[in-house]
Amino acid sequence: MYRGPMVERSSPQPSDRAPGLMVAAGVELPDDVDLGVHVVIHAGVRIAAGCAIEDGAVVGKPPRLSPRSRARREAPGPTVLEPGAIVSVGAVVLAGARIGAGTVVAAHAFVRERSSIGPESLVGTGAVVGCDVRTGARMKLQTASVLVSGSTVEDDVFVGPSTTSMNDASAGRSKPELHGVLLRRACRVGGGATLLPGIEVGEDAFVGSGAVVTRNVPAGAVAMGVPARVVGEVPDGDRLPG
Repeated sequence: MYRGPMVERSSPQPSDRAPGLMVAAGVELPDDVDLGVHVVIHAGVRIAAGCAIEDGAVVGKPPRLSPRSRARREAPGPTVLEPGAIVSVGAVVLAGARIGAGTVVAAHAFVRERSSIGPESLVGTGAVVGCDVRTGARMKLQTASVLVSGSTVEDDVFVGPSTTSMNDASAGRSKPELHGVLLRRACRVGGGATLLPGIEVGEDAFVGSGAVVTRNVPAGAVAMGVPARVVGEVPDGDRLPG
């Protein structure tokens, strides 16, 4: 495996603050942070008041990239947990990620380097957020969903369980420019949907469960099927106020 310049040289050391806790030098733990057992906190992590890091979670781990990875290789910067953020059992938050105030990274979820999750959001159980992702406030990424690297998600977006997004139009055969998905404010994506590279789902649009989205979905539209087609409009009563 590639060991690039972002790999940390110093290792976390045992701390008596909690059973099995390992903390790197220079990390400050607020008095009210709730720590589970066997938590690992790497260098460069900034933890605000009221946070919780539950059993077996890992925060601030530098990424290890394969030689063929096209992810950025520069140092990812500090990892930040804003006030009241929760990193649940077995979750992993890599170096350079920012977890917004009041956001929950649920059990066994994975947030990659340099991604920023907005406040009051949810990264569901077993969900994956790729590198360099930006999300707004109150996003809900449900169980086992994948938000591919380079994606942008605006406020109040809902992504149903087991939804998949992609950013490589060649499916790994060549090396095109990668394009994540763009999910506009208050759009909703049903469980088990698939979003192809570069897809934009418009504001307040709705993508039905199991749909395969191969073209952009206009604002306020309802799209369903394989491939997804626009079949109607979201009723005014189901749209969020502007």
